[in-house]
Amino acid sequence: MAYLSDIEIAQQCEMKPIMEIAKRAHVDEKYVEQYGRYKAKIDPALIDETDRKPGKLILVTAITPTPAGEGKTTTTIGLADGLSRIGKDVTVALREPSLGPVFGVKGGAAGGGYAQVVPMEDINLHFTGDFHAIGAANNLLAAMLDNHIQQGNALGIDVKKITWKRCVDMNDRQLRFVVDGLGGKANGTPREDGFDITVASEIMAVFCLASSMADLKERLSRIIVAYTYDDKPVTAGDLKATGAMAALLRDALKPNLVQTLEGTPAFVHGGPFANIAHGCNSVMATRMAMRMGDYTVTEAGFGADLGAEKFLDIKCRMAGLTPDAVVVVGTVRALKMHGGLDKKQLANEDLAALERGIPNLLRHVNNIKNVYQLPCVVAINRFPTDTDAEIDFIIRKCRELGVNTVLSTVWAEGGKGGEDLAREVVRLCEEEQGNFTFSYELDASIEEKLEAVTKKIYGGAGVVLTPAAKKQAERLTALGFDKVPVCVAKTQYSFSDDPTLLGAPEGFVVTVRNLKVSAGAGFLVALTGEIMTMPGLPKSPAAERIDVDDNGKISGLF
Repeated sequence: MAYLSDIEIAQQCEMKPIMEIAKRAHVDEKYVEQYGRYKAKIDPALIDETDRKPGKLILVTAITPTPAGEGKTTTTIGLADGLSRIGKDVTVALREPSLGPVFGVKGGAAGGGYAQVVPMEDINLHFTGDFHAIGAANNLLAAMLDNHIQQGNALGIDVKKITWKRCVDMNDRQLRFVVDGLGGKANGTPREDGFDITVASEIMAVFCLASSMADLKERLSRIIVAYTYDDKPVTAGDLKATGAMAALLRDALKPNLVQTLEGTPAFVHGGPFANIAHGCNSVMATRMAMRMGDYTVTEAGFGADLGAEKFLDIKCRMAGLTPDAVVVVGTVRALKMHGGLDKKQLANEDLAALERGIPNLLRHVNNIKNVYQLPCVVAINRFPTDTDAEIDFIIRKCRELGVNTVLSTVWAEGGKGGEDLAREVVRLCEEEQGNFTFSYELDASIEEKLEAVTKKIYGGAGVVLTPAAKKQAERLTALGFDKVPVCVAKTQYSFSDDPTLLGAPEGFVVTVRNLKVSAGAGFLVALTGEIMTMPGLPKSPAAERIDVDDNGKISGLF
């Protein structure tokens, strides 16, 4: 049997006009700004002007990712369609894909199989231009910073203490470290510089955490770009850049409305990575989705140690959100990889490998249930090669933690394959009451917060700050930035900061090599291990296989 690719499935879908989707989402046409027939931006005024009460919020997260795949976004979309099929009024809130993974190794982020958001090509490429606007705002600030220095440097900025980087939404390792301003006095001040990928920019974090245009401007103004010769921070507000940056972001700030393959309204907005940023769609889109549906399904990037931790400890804390239920997604195949099985052997039943790998799932589940104290269900994306014995083993182990396991076949069957998961989610929302608790308190020191995340969430022995990071911690504490959340940038492939430590390692120490403040976003970023804020392309990038024919039909996008 020949399977259709994700893009072929998406291209066969008969999409409904976006005004029909807006009506289904209870959005009055006066708030809708159409981008063609199948996309729209929604006026944020809707959030304050609607009389609808916020619905239930369901977070979808996952085990530690492997090359075998887990299907978190696919499950998010399939669960929403499943909720719709059992008669619930539901919306989806997702991140926008970055062009880096689209043209790199991971591919797009619009779901997969028969659980996708469409128009898939548009969402995975330029969509409504939000990321371009974010990049432009970022680079305008960089240009105004260098221009201030060129025009006399009234603020006394030390060019060796500039912390702001330029950005581009592409994997381009060549731009990680550059020297610019060459060519003589008229062409700027020579200095070391660098680029981040757009989704790692603080502008992206600010954009996704802002609750309104006024809040966006306030956050933009607080962004620290450099320090003076006497070590005082210089902000975007000091450079008088706030208004122009906000103007570039005005239209981007409006959440985007699209649809699933089955016509469920989907708000797709913002897209920070979860390994190097906070990994959640915008607060405004989440709030809008919750007002427009009785149930809202959202996801957070990578494994629960990254996306869910940041969703709960950063986004929920700042936005005053409390999830009503959490879904942890996994596969038998991925758990066998965590148990040391080679990717070529995953089709064979191997209960020993599964037993070695399942602690990864159990640690994530334990964190949600016992650290954050939230109702939880495990969703297993079933593959044809999974045996009943392997499935029963997972069900039994999760039951020991007091958590149910539900099989999901949304990739192959769409919403129909998510109905059982939908029923369990509804049961959790109606019958099980959480007692939402953060993994650390804000009044703890920087090191204490990092220790809490490392020990409680990662299962490690502790954290070590390099001498440079210790100095940064002391400096940030002196500046009053010690009472904010921490956003840990680390590998997505392990609970630890070493990508080779699979499963649920213990006794490891996380090394923090750099600490920086994202004053606009309102958190500290702790860089661990070898994590980088500008990825590179693989040896055989997806871009080599993407094409468009004479009729404008795109192929190779996945």
